[in-house]
Amino acid sequence: MLIHRLPPKPDYLRVKVLRRLRRVGARALKNTVYLLPNTDEALEDFSWLRREIESEGGEATICEVRFVDGMSNAGVAAMWRDSGGHPSGIVDRDRGDQVPRGTTWVTRSGVAVDRMASAWLIRRFIDPDARFKFAPPRGYRPAAGELRFDMYDGDYSHEGDDCTFETLVRRFALDDPALRPLAELVHDIDCKDGKFGRGEASGIALVVDSIRQGTSDDAARLERGGALFDALYERWRAGAVA
Repeated sequence: MLIHRLPPKPDYLRVKVLRRLRRVGARALKNTVYLLPNTDEALEDFSWLRREIESEGGEATICEVRFVDGMSNAGVAAMWRDSGGHPSGIVDRDRGDQVPRGTTWVTRSGVAVDRMASAWLIRRFIDPDARFKFAPPRGYRPAAGELRFDMYDGDYSHEGDDCTFETLVRRFALDDPALRPLAELVHDIDCKDGKFGRGEASGIALVVDSIRQGTSDDAARLERGGALFDALYERWRAGAVA
């Protein structure tokens, strides 16, 4: 359980904290009291959030709790379940698109940088239980509930000047600052227009091309590409120069 009190200023802090709570899957017990299942990962999520709240002049307390009266274990567990009794996993934000957890995401076979990066983004920030399917570039008719990305006439693809990775960041309202340089990098490699002038582009493009040359299996390419984008994201999240 996280119990917090926020200062009246800065104004953006309340919205930022709410988005973070929703992103980690916390459920509100009361206005300033939030719950997560008792796991090491949940404790880490709440601990980072407590540090951020306190750095802005607020107060936060983390407790391990067992309800004795007023709420049963089943009642607590139901907070993470939908009306059908299954884990809901809906990406819950106050803005941006929402998808059911465990959606099948379809993309073109022969994945390259934008599809590798987009699949990494989907699994890390949008749908942690995402399943990926590979199809011909055109003519594929999605089954019910499937979403297409980086495909002709897909649900999430290039829009205007944006590559698919940028489209996903924008439409799902992902506001993590470390995603900005990553999106710029993916754009420069994929679109080849030098829009952002990312100095890393040629080197990362070589690594991505090596992944493609190393295997023709698209699932393996996503796995290897995911490790690359994990490393790049952690670099910028740790405060490296953007």
